[in-house]
Amino acid sequence: MQFTIEDLTATHDARIEDAARLLHAAFSPLGVWTTLAEAREEVLQSLGADRISRVARAPGGAVIGWIGAIREYDGLVWQLHPIVVDEAWRRKGVGRALVEDLESILTARGALTLWAGSDDLAGETSLGTVDLYSALPEAFGAVHSWGHHPLPFYRRLGFHVIGVMPDANGPGRPDIFLGKRLGA
Repeated sequence: MQFTIEDLTATHDARIEDAARLLHAAFSPLGVWTTLAEAREEVLQSLGADRISRVARAPGGAVIGWIGAIREYDGLVWQLHPIVVDEAWRRKGVGRALVEDLESILTARGALTLWAGSDDLAGETSLGTVDLYSALPEAFGAVHSWGHHPLPFYRRLGFHVIGVMPDANGPGRPDIFLGKRLGA
């Protein structure tokens, strides 16, 4: 299947709305970006000077995926935030292509690390529902997931679990930090 990846800019009103709809549809069931207005604000924030915002578009022009990145540590490190792919286009290479496109841009800018936070909002990882304050070393040693958690997606792209924030989303609902060295 063919698609293109390009910058999302403030002049792309329809694409901004499409990206917001994708974000809202994918994450509102998890309690994040629960309104279209919240999702739209997230997309608009991604257009800032210290950000990268890219969309994948189907041949007819529809936005089928969106990825953003936030500059940190003087540009040596970037946070992937967020990534979303239209449900009909998942498992067809769109997410991988968006991440690889982003990595190429960041490598050209001299970035050394790309990281992402992947919340466990539904108890779909071995770190969920665990008291990580008392069991972190054991729990951190063999992190795995089930259900629809994106941990396997990130691992297939070369990301490693590099940290965790216990209870980031409530008791037993951590944010898992994944990182990848660029240009190596």
